[in-house]
Amino acid sequence: MQTDAMAGMATSGVDGSPVRIGALVPLTRPGWVEAGRHLLAGLELAVRDVNEAGGGPLELLVRDTAADPERAAAAVDELAELGVVALAGEYHSVVARAAASRADALGLPFVCSSAVLDALVDRPTEWIARLAPPQSRGWQTYADFLLGAGHSRIAVVSQPSVYWAAGTRILRDHLTLRGGSLIELDLNAPAAICDDLVEHGATALLLLVGIPEPAVPIVKAVRRDQRLADLLLGAPAGQPEFAEWAKLLGEDGTAIPFLRYLPDHLTALGARVDATLRDELPEAPSFVAFEGYDTIVVLADLLRSHGTDRRRLANSWQHVDISGTRGQIQFTRPPGLDLWQWTYPPIQVADRDPAALDNFRTRHTR
Repeated sequence: MQTDAMAGMATSGVDGSPVRIGALVPLTRPGWVEAGRHLLAGLELAVRDVNEAGGGPLELLVRDTAADPERAAAAVDELAELGVVALAGEYHSVVARAAASRADALGLPFVCSSAVLDALVDRPTEWIARLAPPQSRGWQTYADFLLGAGHSRIAVVSQPSVYWAAGTRILRDHLTLRGGSLIELDLNAPAAICDDLVEHGATALLLLVGIPEPAVPIVKAVRRDQRLADLLLGAPAGQPEFAEWAKLLGEDGTAIPFLRYLPDHLTALGARVDATLRDELPEAPSFVAFEGYDTIVVLADLLRSHGTDRRRLANSWQHVDISGTRGQIQFTRPPGLDLWQWTYPPIQVADRDPAALDNFRTRHTR
């Protein structure tokens, strides 16, 4: 497999040694391990493809963040000392925020693969670029889906987190301006949540919580409460995307819409990556695997054109114009964001098909 970004790069060090890229991924609990595994699979496949196409040698130095911001910051320090030219990866927004802050302080380019928090950095920076869409864009799209489906009285149950709090705020602001309302429920026992839903007359409940706890018992309680037979369950953060969700919930986990960052049709490169990852992963690759692959596509393009100097790489985001697995990738600095952002990453609302647990239905696109 070969793309323009993968061939013809002068990426070896002055002594012929591999060019090192640091990879931050959650591979152990309490991190979202399945997301981390998919992210790493995409990163590793892309590095392998670069090297086989003669564009290397690249070497990936992997560090497990385990969803721990302090651990991630320490990993950035370690990787910088080991001489990586750039950082790649991370899934959890709060962890990516810590990594981005440290990378900015050290002057280390970081392509954030999957984290969506708008405020990924505290100040304007040239060192950070992101492939995933900002949370505001994705969650506003999700709110539009809810309104279009006839849901204007929305309940949420959430755990304490900067990420969940930001999502709640985005949803409330967007819904309120369009005549909807958002009701925040206490994270009580599942039966009490069901009572609250009935009392408030909500027609949808969004799960801004982790898996397996407390998401799984809440879903099971709602599905078994006949008073809530017509209630829509939603999980905008993407929990139902992964096989663990289907394994734990079975049919109860279907018809729960979530956000994922895939186009209606993958590019030719994306189709080839999809076929390869299906052979290497125990389940179909998620959008996170494609984010990982596209991260290396971006870095390979920069290395080919601008060499291995960290400052030159960080000054070159605006020159990226490369076809990835999910579309043409270019970076700009949108108003309100203090980093370089892929301008138009694809956004879908999808769910698992009740008629076929392993199939996904696209419910809404942007």
